[in-house]
Amino acid sequence: MVTSIRFIVGIIGSVVCVLLYAVPVLTFKRVVKEASVGEFSCLPYILALFSAFTWGWYGFPIVSDGWENLSLFGTCAVGVLFETSFIIVYIWFAPRDKKKFVVLMASLVVAMLCVIVSLSSFIFHTHHTRKLFVGSIGIVTSMSMYSAPLVAVKQVISTKSVEFMPFYLSLFSLLTSFTWMLYGILGRDLYLTVPNGAGCITGILQLIVYCIYRRCNKPPKAVNDIEMVNDLDVATSREDTNGCKP
Repeated sequence: MVTSIRFIVGIIGSVVCVLLYAVPVLTFKRVVKEASVGEFSCLPYILALFSAFTWGWYGFPIVSDGWENLSLFGTCAVGVLFETSFIIVYIWFAPRDKKKFVVLMASLVVAMLCVIVSLSSFIFHTHHTRKLFVGSIGIVTSMSMYSAPLVAVKQVISTKSVEFMPFYLSLFSLLTSFTWMLYGILGRDLYLTVPNGAGCITGILQLIVYCIYRRCNKPPKAVNDIEMVNDLDVATSREDTNGCKP
């Protein structure tokens, strides 16, 4: 019974997670349209690639016992395809200095993955020790990724604008974390439960902050010196009457 429920939860988690992986498609559609990466950073996608690689290997039968984590492996395989595509597009349109950095970081990820695969395949000889080794690395990687949104939360609080923290991205992050945490609980797998439990906490925090600041005024756009002089009194008046009150 528990196995069947866990399998269903795994399918739901896969669907939600794939939707989360697909969110940056809109961002890279803009990159292709403008033929420029602008101020976008590729580091989140490189970290996401490493995480997908690590958890995909964790779900593979060499580490896990048979196909007990088939849903996890399939989801991560799709994630690797998405993140690899994003990184390739980024490298294609990035200036030379950014290209070198991204290629270096991506190469480092591949090298680290090769080390992880080699050690877990030839040094550790039981599923328990392999899961301990790969799962521990996965926890560190996931915790690093789940702490990243705290930067966006800080930015929202300081600017009183939610434009830096899209609602649906926060929502899907929470749903993904909750589903995989439940998947880990049903399978009595601490390596999946712990990091996704932390992801639930950060996801809830993001939604709370979003609800508090969603009605706040957007930051004023930059104006030239002449407009600033002419509209100084008007801007001051608006700030006094329409300020954001969480």
